[in-house]
Amino acid sequence: MNDQQKSLLLKASSRTSPPQGAQLSYGTAGFRADGSLLESTVYRMGILAALRSLKTGSVIGLMITASHNKICDNGVKVADPSGGMLTQEWEPFANALANSPDSHTLLQVIEAFVKMVDIPFGGTQEAQVLLGRDTRPSGEFLLEAAKQGVASIVGARSIDMGVVTTPQLHWMVRARNKGMEASEHDYYVQLSSSFRCLLELIPQGNGTNASNNKLIVDGADGVGGEKIENLKKMLSGLCIEVRNCGGGELNEGVGADYVQKEKVVPRGFGPADVGIRCASLDGDADRLVYFLVQPNSEKIDLVDGDKIMALFALFVKEQLSVLDESEDGKTNRPQCTRLGIVQTAYANGAATDYLKQLGLEVVFTPTGVKYLHEKAAEYDIGIYFEANGHGTVLFSENYLCWLENTNKETTEGSEQQKAASRLLAVSKLINQAVGDALSGVLLVEVILQHMGWSIHKWNDLYHDLPSRQLKVQVVDRSAVVTENAETVVVKPAGIQEAIDIEIGKYPKGRCFIRPSGTEDVIRVYAEAFTQEAADDLANSVAKIVDLFLGSGNA
Repeated sequence: MNDQQKSLLLKASSRTSPPQGAQLSYGTAGFRADGSLLESTVYRMGILAALRSLKTGSVIGLMITASHNKICDNGVKVADPSGGMLTQEWEPFANALANSPDSHTLLQVIEAFVKMVDIPFGGTQEAQVLLGRDTRPSGEFLLEAAKQGVASIVGARSIDMGVVTTPQLHWMVRARNKGMEASEHDYYVQLSSSFRCLLELIPQGNGTNASNNKLIVDGADGVGGEKIENLKKMLSGLCIEVRNCGGGELNEGVGADYVQKEKVVPRGFGPADVGIRCASLDGDADRLVYFLVQPNSEKIDLVDGDKIMALFALFVKEQLSVLDESEDGKTNRPQCTRLGIVQTAYANGAATDYLKQLGLEVVFTPTGVKYLHEKAAEYDIGIYFEANGHGTVLFSENYLCWLENTNKETTEGSEQQKAASRLLAVSKLINQAVGDALSGVLLVEVILQHMGWSIHKWNDLYHDLPSRQLKVQVVDRSAVVTENAETVVVKPAGIQEAIDIEIGKYPKGRCFIRPSGTEDVIRVYAEAFTQEAADDLANSVAKIVDLFLGSGNA
């Protein structure tokens, strides 16, 4: 790093400093805090994104959003060349940058990291960072901080993609690095054309009639409502009505997080919507849940991420079963092809049982999209979803090549050729970079039409076991150490045995604890055959946690 670069960093970074007393930590959501406190953090993430671009020789993304948080909050996250989340190896560097108390310390952190990972400076390579933000008022001044951060690295430039959903920015990064056109319009074209292809491949007689073709979408008064209005102009075969499209307060009584946690109708929905398919996005449109308004009640029947995953898995499995047999009756699909379903321990046990009964391979990871995505990428087709509605379908490059060849070489119009075409269309419709509520809505809708199903039939695939989540305040959450995807506690000694005794008292009982990633609490999740039993199990395990850890004893 030459003197010009050092001088530029010192001069630019002296204008901002991190919030006093705050210890910021980069997690699955990047950094999040009150928007007024994040100028320094976003500026420094601009630096990180530019350095990441220089190191990888690829386009990097930087998104300013706090997703489902309240409107006064904001955040920043970095998208890697694949369009996925920032590699975990760079997270400690992100933390060190964000928490450097002054410009000189910041420069020392950057110099040491640049040397350690050998980031090239002074060459002909240009760093490119795509910038996006959601609709929060604080996004405008934070965007300027991001631009200054990128500009403080010699040879780096930022490209403002405007107000976009988080998944759109991730899609754009992935597309740019694949040499594809990557504007917002290109995103809509790819989604709408893939949706149309799947509609055309619906078996004769399976399509739903017009009366079942209406969908009402809760846009959470965020960026997703506006974008789905743009997308629906390019669609046929689906009637979408968008509500909560910016007229109210972002995420206040609306959105996927509110609907999934509270299990009540979002603002703007009521008795007139009984029996109609409804869907809810979150503030930056990376989560999706469906619901049905109950008659004479504010309660809903929730169709969450687990059931979205089950629907996707059923459809993919159906296509793979067709591809298993060639036109001469012999096995056609490569024996190594693997379909994997990836969940966390928070997935409802009824969902897991249902997927296993289908003969599918179900595996678990620790909580967090970065773990789910990484595991799903190990399969030829990997499907992951959290109950909160964040998830996607991943296709390996080798498997996509095989599908392309099968599509070309199989008799046109045969069932095998149609199955290959459907899976190829799914790979283009779904956002393989990250969970995407807009692409998810379209895939749900076209699969329901393909199956000839109503939302009621979909919802009846299985019935969730009653569950309860609690949290217990502790002195030191790090005293709890877990294994086996957070389902077994190995420290403190004896606590897992005590939990197991409680679980054994309840039919269909299941319970686990895990330390929070953000606060000194231990989270408790319990399931049982009845709601009363789930509540009792959760409360009894919470008392065990308090007994072992409440006073700080480990």
